[in-house]
Amino acid sequence: MVAALLTLNAGSSSIKYALFRHADPLPAQPELAGQIEVGGTDGAHRAAIERLLQWVREQAADRTLVAVGHRVVHGGETYSRPIRIDDAHLARLRQFIPLAPLHQPHNLAGIEAMQAALPGVPQIACFDTAFHRSQPTIAQMFALPRRLTAQGVRRYGFHGLSYEYIAEVLPRHLDAGRANGRVIVAHLGNGASMCGMIGRKSQVTTMGFTALEGLMMGTRTGSLDPGVLLYLMDHAGMDTAALTRLLYKESGLLGVSGISSDMRVLLASDRPEAKEAVELFCYRIVREAGSLAAALGGLDALVFTGGIGEHASPVREKVCRQLGWLGLELDAAANAAHAEHISTPASKVAVLVLPTNEEWMLARHAAKLIA
Repeated sequence: MVAALLTLNAGSSSIKYALFRHADPLPAQPELAGQIEVGGTDGAHRAAIERLLQWVREQAADRTLVAVGHRVVHGGETYSRPIRIDDAHLARLRQFIPLAPLHQPHNLAGIEAMQAALPGVPQIACFDTAFHRSQPTIAQMFALPRRLTAQGVRRYGFHGLSYEYIAEVLPRHLDAGRANGRVIVAHLGNGASMCGMIGRKSQVTTMGFTALEGLMMGTRTGSLDPGVLLYLMDHAGMDTAALTRLLYKESGLLGVSGISSDMRVLLASDRPEAKEAVELFCYRIVREAGSLAAALGGLDALVFTGGIGEHASPVREKVCRQLGWLGLELDAAANAAHAEHISTPASKVAVLVLPTNEEWMLARHAAKLIA
């Protein structure tokens, strides 16, 4: 039998998975990958896991699972690196559910289902927040009373597995000076954020206490004046449930356009609402890029990743044109061709398009912890 590593990204309606051969070095691509739908009933994750494992056994009969790597959105202040799950860790991670109510319960349900299906196989939790624990203390604070900070109300940051992967591969695509210099990575997808790095370590990021802050997203607002929420509570009678729907499900590209949360649909549309939604999306990226560049003390490289970052050349063009003041020069032909390097040779800022690979990071962390 050949040893294999399984990775899981368990959400509310689906479980994304990948199967990697356990080898050193770890293969760049999985042997199997895909996603399985999850029903909305009690025990749905356990049933989905059982179906997934049966399918994996049929497709890879000569593989034996030696560990499972799980994406867990929130690790709080406690977890700055991956861990092997036990009952004590699981209980601690449940305490973070209020900090990520739309993600954490499903991540943990995936772990519990896999524990039941594969007793004795190590379950490894990898945290989206962990990569950002290298930030200076000041970058993780809100201007709130210290008693609230002590209760955990602080900026955590997310998309850490994606940023960790980009940081890992940067030296393959840039000279050492730029790879270890002042780099902004733009993870642009249905969820979107940006991270400023120095020495390939997170120094500043756009998401904060939750995955709502920062950039405009597919259905999420991004940064919003808290006074708007007070107004809606007082004058529109909106309660917590209604505000949660508004902020997470009804806003962003979908809310502004009234058409779709899919950037491909909006770029293909002639409707003015679609064009305005795209313009606002790009404007917010440019504003946040300026803020991150200021925090880093300048900019040596900009990396686009994620579904929109990798595939939407008009978005990249709009953003880069507006960042010309940083010394960034876009190579329009390279951008249109979706090349890896899309800045001109004369550009003071290198601009790259790199695919992220969160599944590979999960597998690598799992392999390291069972070594």
